[in-house]
Parts: sequence; C-alpha cells; structure tokens
Amino acid sequence: MTKGPPLIVTRPEPGNAATVRRARALGFDVRALPLFAAKPVEWAVPPAGDFDALLLTSAFAPRLAGPGLNRMSALPVHAVGDATARAAMDAGLTIATVGSADAQSLVDAMAARNMRSILWLCGRDRSQFDARGIKIAAVPCYAVDLVPPSGEWHDMIAAPAILLAHSVRAARHIADLAGEARAHLTLVAISPAVAAAAGDGWRDLAIAGQPDDAGMLAQAHSLWHKAAK
Repeated sequence: MTKGPPLIVTRPEPGNAATVRRARALGFDVRALPLFAAKPVEWAVPPAGDFDALLLTSAFAPRLAGPGLNRMSALPVHAVGDATARAAMDAGLTIATVGSADAQSLVDAMAARNMRSILWLCGRDRSQFDARGIKIAAVPCYAVDLVPPSGEWHDMIAAPAILLAHSVRAARHIADLAGEARAHLTLVAISPAVAAAAGDGWRDLAIAGQPDDAGMLAQAHSLWHKAAK
C-alpha cells in the first residue's frame, strides 16, 4: 500500500515494535509514536498455596514481574490473549487456558470451573471486572506511565491518519491528545470497551473483529481502503 493515510502505533514497547513489524509486512506506511512506557514495580510475593490459579491479562506482567514470578510456577496460568500466554511460557509458567476475548470472559470461565481464589498479577492502572464471587487478589507488578508525545505527534495528526488503541486508558489518552483533530482521524479499538472510552467525534471509529493485533490490523486495512478512495 503506497497511498492513503499513515498508521500510527502508540502502544508501549516492546509491543509497539511488534505491531510496527506486522503492519509494515502488510504494506502500511507506519509511524511508531509511543505514548506510554512500561516499567516494573516492587511487589510482595504472596504464598502460592493460597491460590488456585494465576490470572494474567497483559504480557507485561510475566515480562516485568522479576524473580518473584518463579515462586508462582506451581500455579496454572489463565492468560488473556496469545501474546500474554507466550510471555508466560517464556517465563517458565504453565498455561492452563488462553482466553480469546477479554478478562471478564476469562474470569467467567474460571468461575464456571469452581475456582475460588485467584492471584491476578496486574498493572498499577487496570480495568475492572465482575469477580463472579471469586476471591481475586490483584497484585500490581508493573506500571505503564504516560510519556510526552514526540515532536512528530502534532504533525502526524494534522492530516488524516489511522490510530490504534490497545486499551481503555490508551483510547482516552489518544482522544485527549487528538482533540478536534479527531474529525479527520480514524481510530481502531481492540474491543467495544476501548471504543466506548475513545468517545465521539472521530472520522471513523471501528472495533477489531478479534481482540488482538491481527484483528486490529485487518480492520485498519479495511479502513485504509475506505480512506484512500
């Protein structure tokens, strides 16, 4: 694809680089403009025997949890998405379930299996969901902080472009930074909740057919053709 609007990837590394590689392989004119940076935070490691399972909703948790994660290796892992599952396996954990939707769907499935106590290694800022009666201990082991937009940001959003929103927090921040430029910008959200967080006023606002990079890029491809006409 040589014409049409550029694709702007704002997620933190190393996910940003991975998305950029996939997008370039599909022919997009891609710009990497991270608006977030992930870092580990200190956490107290609870006794693994107090829990039935380990819930992971982001690949950042197994990547940034540090040596304390080794003490959780006996717990079966229930992960949201293939990327999170791969990061958990790379960290030496055993995968029990890989959810293909969102955290709520995975927790619903865990509740149906009569799990009663779950350790959730999560981020300092995290989405909420219904625990369905399960005792869930949320233990932050990483943080994703905002970083100032690069000098290219305002130039890139001054003309039509397609942006990707991988989380509720990202959608809100992108919308705030875009301001009135939303009228000529297109946003692809990874889920309905992320799309809702992005608000109104976009030239186009679309939801990925599946909640992962492949689904987002497929939706962006469709919108790219629409914008190029």
